[in-house]
Amino acid sequence: MQELGRLGFSEDQGSLLEVATSFCAKRSPMARVRQLIEDDTGHDPDVWREIVELGWLGIAIPEAYGGAGLQLAEVVPVMEQMGRYMLAGPFYSTTLAAQAILAGGTEDQKRTLLPRLAEGSITSLALCEANGDWDLANITCTATATVSGALRLSGEKRLVSDAASASNIIASVMLDGRPALVLIDRATLGPDALRREVIIDETKRAYSLSLDGVEVPAANLLDPDRAGAALHHIHLTANLLAAAEMCGGTQSVIDYTLDYLKTRVQFGQLIGAYQALKHPIVDAYVSYEQTRSHVYSAAHCFGEQGVGEIATRMAKAQADTTLSFAADRAIQFHGGFGFTYDCDAQLYRRRAIWHASQYGDAAWHKAKLADLLL
Repeated sequence: MQELGRLGFSEDQGSLLEVATSFCAKRSPMARVRQLIEDDTGHDPDVWREIVELGWLGIAIPEAYGGAGLQLAEVVPVMEQMGRYMLAGPFYSTTLAAQAILAGGTEDQKRTLLPRLAEGSITSLALCEANGDWDLANITCTATATVSGALRLSGEKRLVSDAASASNIIASVMLDGRPALVLIDRATLGPDALRREVIIDETKRAYSLSLDGVEVPAANLLDPDRAGAALHHIHLTANLLAAAEMCGGTQSVIDYTLDYLKTRVQFGQLIGAYQALKHPIVDAYVSYEQTRSHVYSAAHCFGEQGVGEIATRMAKAQADTTLSFAADRAIQFHGGFGFTYDCDAQLYRRRAIWHASQYGDAAWHKAKLADLLL
């Protein structure tokens, strides 16, 4: 178990952290975050183009497929700063889609699709269903072969992030009794196939996707022999990047709360002088430092069998707990204002709830860890 304590931080991570911090701070001030809540797509296309030009979509894509040839560890500092400044956009969705193709695609699909993703083609994943099971292999949507050799899909997917902006959607289905992944061209979907879902985090965009009647060419089926392993890889990748985003959010909400504690005067003194407020904010900061260590440790050993999964689940569980606590204290310390929509603390609390609902909350991951650590 000593291996879990390793913490690596590469030169590439440091460079990306510096650039991402500056970029996200400039492009995503809180006023802009709130403006984009009212936007249909939920993100700024100009900012997305800049992200593409920076090469962030290709960070973890091999050079042979048009990427930078780095690892997911180098994506972590970018996600951390996006979470810190709540920079909205389909970066998370498209990065996961690229990993799905890397882990489960055929060689031809990798050579065709991955360069497009590195160049900014937005792609989403449709993995969640009404059963709400975080086990991605528990799939009720189906695919059946037609006489012409195409695949006819059926069922409904939920919480498909950024689907309205995506050019393609990768959906999980059951095919011949086994999990499979299929690529859907969004342009082929009917006008009623996508329906926006109301979710707790208004900075995110999610949709339900009806697969009934959708047909895709057989060539759009990813390698069926690798689907199970691909789903496992997607699951861990999603949790690693979510933990990084929550870690950044925790730093931001702590800073937001400290600014208030150092300026709000009550009964003749700054409220930050009261021990009842001092101690919880210190606890939040200590937990934040622990979370960041977990996240970068998980990033460092992510590709290692066994150890990587344990470290990633630890990071997600810790990040979920930490952001929830820090955001709760921020709301509480702001008093009556903290419970209003104008207080930014509620945005971070919503973000914590959103990520807890995606790919497993803290309790679920701890239960998984109990089995892994036996």
